[in-house]
Amino acid sequence: MGTFKPIGINTVIIKMTDSAEIIRECAVCVTAWICAAECMCDGSVLRLRDPPGVLGKRLKDSAETVVIGGGCVGVSLAYHLAKAGQKDVVLLEKSELTAGSTWHAAGLTTYYHPGINLKKIHYYSIKLFEQLEAETGQAVGFHQPGSIRLASTPVRVDELKYQMTRTHWHPTPQFLIGPEKIQQLFPLLNMDKVLAGLYNPGDGHIDPYSLTMALAAGARMYGAQIYYPAPVTGLTPTADGRWDVQTPHGTIRANRIVNATGFWARELGQMIGFQHPTIPVHHQYVVTATVPEVKALKTELPVIRDLEGSYYLRQERDGLLFGPYEKEEKMKLQDSWVRDGVPPGFGKELFESDLDRIMDHVERAMEMVPVLKNADIINIVSGPITYTPDLLPMIGPHQGARNYWTAIGFGYGIIHSGGVGRFLSDWIMSGEPPYDLIECDPNRYAHWTSVPYLCAKARESYGFNNVVGYPKEERFAGRPTDRVSGVYELLKDRCSMGFHAGWEQPHYCHKPGDNTGYKPSFRRTNWFGPVGRECKLVMEGVGVIDLSPFGKFIVKGEDSHRLLDRLFANTLPKVGQTNISHMLTPRGRVYAEVTVTQTAPGEFLLITGSGSELHDLRWIEREVCDGGYHVSVSNVTDEIGVLGIAGPKSRMVLQKLTDEDMSDTGFRFLHCRSMQLAGVPLRAIRISYTGELGWELYMDMQNMSTVYQALMEAGRDENIDNFGTYAMSSLRLEKGFRAWGAEMNCDTNPLEAGLDYFIKLNKPAEFVGKQALLEIKAQGLSRRLVFLTLHTDDIDPEGNETVWHNGEVKNSELVRKRKKKSFTETNLSHFSQS
Repeated sequence: MGTFKPIGINTVIIKMTDSAEIIRECAVCVTAWICAAECMCDGSVLRLRDPPGVLGKRLKDSAETVVIGGGCVGVSLAYHLAKAGQKDVVLLEKSELTAGSTWHAAGLTTYYHPGINLKKIHYYSIKLFEQLEAETGQAVGFHQPGSIRLASTPVRVDELKYQMTRTHWHPTPQFLIGPEKIQQLFPLLNMDKVLAGLYNPGDGHIDPYSLTMALAAGARMYGAQIYYPAPVTGLTPTADGRWDVQTPHGTIRANRIVNATGFWARELGQMIGFQHPTIPVHHQYVVTATVPEVKALKTELPVIRDLEGSYYLRQERDGLLFGPYEKEEKMKLQDSWVRDGVPPGFGKELFESDLDRIMDHVERAMEMVPVLKNADIINIVSGPITYTPDLLPMIGPHQGARNYWTAIGFGYGIIHSGGVGRFLSDWIMSGEPPYDLIECDPNRYAHWTSVPYLCAKARESYGFNNVVGYPKEERFAGRPTDRVSGVYELLKDRCSMGFHAGWEQPHYCHKPGDNTGYKPSFRRTNWFGPVGRECKLVMEGVGVIDLSPFGKFIVKGEDSHRLLDRLFANTLPKVGQTNISHMLTPRGRVYAEVTVTQTAPGEFLLITGSGSELHDLRWIEREVCDGGYHVSVSNVTDEIGVLGIAGPKSRMVLQKLTDEDMSDTGFRFLHCRSMQLAGVPLRAIRISYTGELGWELYMDMQNMSTVYQALMEAGRDENIDNFGTYAMSSLRLEKGFRAWGAEMNCDTNPLEAGLDYFIKLNKPAEFVGKQALLEIKAQGLSRRLVFLTLHTDDIDPEGNETVWHNGEVKNSELVRKRKKKSFTETNLSHFSQS
């Protein structure tokens, strides 16, 4: 594949090194542009001009899925849907394929990801890239020299070791290597500061243009239709949940639409009332001329990522290509596009480069790779890539609009393209996600994601690209949002706050003499002592916690029983009672865990975790629409504040503030009551995630401070105090309480997670996933959740570490380790439990 160099608006020169490639590449372009492109070959240079504003073929009237956006992600989704057998797959691109961010990307590919779920996305992408040329006949320019993440400080070595503990149950090849091996793989490195490296053989880089064209060829081969130039000018929902997609060439009636429009995603979302939190950032990379020392090498250099220098570097032909990530104070946002929209006609253009902005990184790269000092720079590419506040993409169906899906916000779209295309295709075809990817759920953002917050977080996320990835990481830009509870002002100076779906919530509280402040570490750090103190408080006395970030919904109406009986695997609680229920997927996986309370006949209060609020609401609303239920579903998360009070002395504190009988017989476990506390009306539920005696108190947000201060005053003699989510998590683990997103999720069924008590397979209602669970139960389980007790000095398990037994890994790719628990093979049942 050739090297792309822009020579003007909507014109590209491709310099060829092999004349045989000219014919092949010309054929690709003619096919891609439906024979409308103007090609001029002179034997060494192929010039391609944009097609005129005609399609060259008739637009379809209807489609099962319309994918909007012709970058590598959108084209990958069209390819995977068509390959999976979906008929009537249509892709609409406003100008030409790869326009936007794809065409100028550096094309890095890596198995590595610091998280768990996105490793699967990366793994699938690389395996797809390896075979795509053979499948489609189109070259993709895939190089796999491997990659090395360089550690040059002791903390970085700890980071690599931490990542190694989490990798062995994945099929991803990854090795911790020393300086000698690093020097052997990359002989041009200055080894003075290099202590260790994380090596992923099979990593490398791919030509983004060729990749996209190969995916397009495959999509067409399997029956998808690709149209361009075909800008979407309007989106109109229909009463039956479909969409009319308007273009200058006509309207397509689609069963679903997928927004895959890159840095145009915000504008497309605005057509239907969404303000997607995406923003373009300026990313630069530098390309050198031939470097004699590189040319003399017999094998291609692995990609290196200098973590302290915050740049990547790879071989580009006989030269080098390196791209830095500037600190947040130096990086540049294209925030005018958020305010004013993307300039009309922008697609294959670049920003003006600014070498001064990245000079610190250039100097660091020259120190690490000395041959750069004498290399000539032939090109500086500065192009727009799209960021979300947390840098992760937004993948999946969107709450608030039926059959509207997103595949947007990709800061690393090339490596994500294959895996995301497959992930979404599987979800669309089967009706449920193929595995857990909650961190990329588009519904993790909501009204609180303002433009100032978006800009502040995008700056932070870009500048933090290569910061040390500590467990329990907190990032502080853009905080607090407008989502603060009624006791935030009372707690903010005495607690270490965590960020949960826009909310500030105490992680732990500090006292005079404590070592305060955010001090992350791979070892026990300053929060360990205070959290232990809070656990003792709740186990022996009484503590109060702010639980306002819970997602809270009210469901009522004539079909409320029938709806919830369909959604939940448990039976419904009686009026004035509460239970724990689970929504399952059709395959019998755990989609959500919800606390269900029937507050009045036919009226239910549903409580879910903060990170699952709109994730769960979307699932409920979809069932309401698909089943035609006559109910109302209200999201009251922001209106209702919640205080938890827990510990053996919690009853006596509450009894001081109410005339209600709070005794064990007067207020039973899992019962609910509307009452007054300190003169404030609220709803009390006798339940506590700590496993101790306790209640959750639900009240109007504006009354929280009154109730909180009354509790603290009434509990003086009992030494009442605050506790946070770290202590709550520790306590619930010791009690064996499961947590959604930890011990159960869309990768696990409730039987293997030990949730049998909450699953009523004999209830008359045909709840979602019932038949799948009956089959699973009949076949028998191949794994189950167990508790492991670990003895350690100052390094605690954080979750997802590999479990070894007799030299073998016992939690495979599908066998999860979460927190201090592990899904292990059933023949490990003799292990001690606690």
